[in-house]
Amino acid sequence: MNKRSMIALTAASLLAMGVASPAMAQEKEKCYGIAKAGQNDCANLAGTHSCAGQSKVDNDPGEWKYVAKGTCKQAGGMSADEAKMKKKG
Repeated sequence: MNKRSMIALTAASLLAMGVASPAMAQEKEKCYGIAKAGQNDCANLAGTHSCAGQSKVDNDPGEWKYVAKGTCKQAGGMSADEAKMKKKG
């Protein structure tokens, strides 16, 4: 395999894994309180689970989903700080 082929293969692999696209990650934000039961994206604020798809109730303020940056409030969601305050109060 020549050098050019190796570079192309490496770049394709990185793109497929999502490693080479930090701009893509910046276009999303965590939005708390909008996930339906079983549709959260990862760990909750309480630390009772650490995986996607484990939320038990709809719109739990401790559960989150990734949404397009700038759309969380429109969806009725909260930032992490707002969700933490709601959980305390």
